[in-house]
Amino acid sequence: MNKKNRIILIIIVLLAIVAAFLTAENKSTTFRNDVKAFAVKDTASITKVFLADKNNHTVLLEKNGPGQWTVNGTYKARNSGIRLLLETMKNLAAKYPVPNKAHNTVISQLAAQSTKVEVYQEVYRIDLFDKIKLFPHEKLTKTYYVGGATADNMGNFMLMEGSDVPFVVFLLGFRGFVAPRYSTFEKDWRDHQVFKTKLYNIREVIVETPEKPEESFKVINQDDVISLIALQSNQQVAGYDTLRLLNFLTAFNDIRYEALLEKMDTIKRDSIISSVPKDIVTLIDQQGDTTTVKTFFMANDRRFEDMEGNLYIYDVDRLYALVNNDRDFVLIQYYVFDKILRPLSYFNPVY
Repeated sequence: MNKKNRIILIIIVLLAIVAAFLTAENKSTTFRNDVKAFAVKDTASITKVFLADKNNHTVLLEKNGPGQWTVNGTYKARNSGIRLLLETMKNLAAKYPVPNKAHNTVISQLAAQSTKVEVYQEVYRIDLFDKIKLFPHEKLTKTYYVGGATADNMGNFMLMEGSDVPFVVFLLGFRGFVAPRYSTFEKDWRDHQVFKTKLYNIREVIVETPEKPEESFKVINQDDVISLIALQSNQQVAGYDTLRLLNFLTAFNDIRYEALLEKMDTIKRDSIISSVPKDIVTLIDQQGDTTTVKTFFMANDRRFEDMEGNLYIYDVDRLYALVNNDRDFVLIQYYVFDKILRPLSYFNPVY
């Protein structure tokens, strides 16, 4: 037998083995693997996830780089939420198909109330043994529907698009149901970051206190020289507490809001933002990009009292704020923002 015929024979034998394996696998199960393959093993290759519910809420999560995702093409995505979603997608496992007696009920429930999940991945037109990969492109690789929780709350009903066989699906190593991890609300995916600027990248910070202009100030960081300037007099402050000023500037490395207030009554919201701000903080980085936050007092609706039993005028834990170029009205905590809402007098030397 010549070399050419030997190669052909080897190929035929290999193909026969593969065919026999696939036939045996198909005989060992009632359902095709693709109708229950909800997991995405290679989550690193996911480039995009589209989520949509029956109430016309949609979310598009797109990967722009390692660890960099956006929400609906506009906002930075919350990394912890993205990580949780990808871990969930990787570890999904079909437990069993929905029994015949419950089939129609589950199908009806999925049709009325479920979340559609579209998964896009970077795949290769040529992929030889996972070693040689050529011609990458984005492709819709999986579409499935996430329904409600099972009666024991230990799994979810899910259905692969194109199939009429719903499955009970659970998450490996997790006791509970996963539907909340597929939220279709934009606010659930958005990063709460307000400031994330390191000291070396800060060019200027301006803190204005409209009701106390004598406490307003500006910090300039230029050529490794930091200057503190009183806004009211426009005079440089000498002899300030260097450590306090450095702590103030380094605090801008990680400042986040607590919650996005989308559902507040419009009249109440407009009344708040039309009032005089408590503080206006503006940061300009070394690239010239500007970030501004305006804070507003919050009424003492929770009726906090001082040591003598007198009600405070305002809430002692939280403030309202406008962020993202005044587009978003949010709730913030004093505990987080106090570090950057310092008055000018705070930097006076302490002896």
